[in-house]
Amino acid sequence: MTDPRPETVDEPVALRAPVPWSTVWRGQGPVVAVVAVGGAAGASARYGAALLWPAQPGAFPWTTFWVNVVGCFVIGVFMVLITGVWAAHRLVRPFFGTGVLGGFTTFSTYAVDIQRLLDEGRPLTALAYLAATLVTALAAVWAAVTLTRRVSARWSR
Repeated sequence: MTDPRPETVDEPVALRAPVPWSTVWRGQGPVVAVVAVGGAAGASARYGAALLWPAQPGAFPWTTFWVNVVGCFVIGVFMVLITGVWAAHRLVRPFFGTGVLGGFTTFSTYAVDIQRLLDEGRPLTALAYLAATLVTALAAVWAAVTLTRRVSARWSR
């Protein structure tokens, strides 16, 4: 009886040679590194905003709201610039778009804020926050994309 496995079966992990760092550096290694550095910068900026403008218990979480809206606006501008205006280096998008702006915006805190407001007996504030953040963040992206396209079209004339 013949072995049903194909002849190209990989060796067990323990028998494989380690991947050289030069291969990692040319592949996804730099992307992961710049996302991590950008994420740390963005999260630090968000933390700084929360220290400067702390949310009051039971109140509308304005700091998180504006962080998310501003972050969405900036990502709208950024994506138009790097996809339609400039030829950016391959690490710019993961560093700034995924890292910095991904770390700066905080939709997980948005969800926790909604739950906290509900737990504090503020369902109308929670609902207002849920809806206002969603609508305003999407409007910010749309406005940023529209504005950036118009400005860049005038510059290119």
